[in-house]
Amino acid sequence: MSEKLLAKNVLPSGTTLGEGPLWDPQDNVLWWVDIEQGLLNCFDPSQETNQKYELGQRVGAVVQREKGGLLLALANGFATFDPRSESLALLCDPEADLPNNRFNDGKCDPEGRFWAGTMNVDSLNLSSGALYSLDPQLRVRKHLSGVNVSNGIAWSSDAKTMYYIDSLSGSIEAFDYDRQSGDLSRRRPVFKVPEELGCSDGMTIDAEDKLWVAFWGGWCVSQIDPANGQQIAKVELPVAHVTSCAFGGADLRDLYITTADMASTRRRCPSSRKLAICSWLALRLQELPRSSFVDEFCQVSGQVTLP
Repeated sequence: MSEKLLAKNVLPSGTTLGEGPLWDPQDNVLWWVDIEQGLLNCFDPSQETNQKYELGQRVGAVVQREKGGLLLALANGFATFDPRSESLALLCDPEADLPNNRFNDGKCDPEGRFWAGTMNVDSLNLSSGALYSLDPQLRVRKHLSGVNVSNGIAWSSDAKTMYYIDSLSGSIEAFDYDRQSGDLSRRRPVFKVPEELGCSDGMTIDAEDKLWVAFWGGWCVSQIDPANGQQIAKVELPVAHVTSCAFGGADLRDLYITTADMASTRRRCPSSRKLAICSWLALRLQELPRSSFVDEFCQVSGQVTLP
């Protein structure tokens, strides 16, 4: 039986579809997105402030660049963003021929490639989505096709396993992962999602290689051992649509959780428009260090140039 834990609201954000939390250990802030409002957010827990950047289109994921600035997965492809100048520069769109698709969740792998997947915005079960990676030379590679709703992604501490969520598949899957090439093999399920948890959404992984998974329609984030498929702990929330999570704060021991405010559940879930936090100091957990995008290009006045 899993241990039950509670989170507290740290930001009544008014978000529509909060996603993609990313802790910046240098500035001690949390980057996160509101997909439907096309907003990039920067939450400073020390000041309890949240700065918003309007991007003009849906945004699914944000990662840091090793050389500074951010890399985004937008509705219209990959782009760089400089928070200081607020300049946005589009890089490439691997699905320009699929106007009803948009990018969703994404992260950097241990080698600094940016992985992000897509989904159809009109019909979630069309299987028109895919999973891509963008390498430091700006080459895009498609790893998976036939995806419904590409979502959470994480890598094990030894960089030999990649965990992945297609939300409508009913399971969390693992792949053997080749760090040097980025190749995936030996696809297999590691957790079957029970009906009462709804759909698996975003996730992160801790230093003990346990997954922390947000459940859309499940009112919780659950800690899962992928080695045996058992739920270890559960963070219960007063909102049905829990979208993603990431560790942050001192020593990466606080779990930040994003949620969604859907019109169909707003009356039942008045607290759904929020960013929450659950402190794990007593459990002595840590997230694995996040990788940044290892880029070989620079951005000048909103223009991207290769060296």
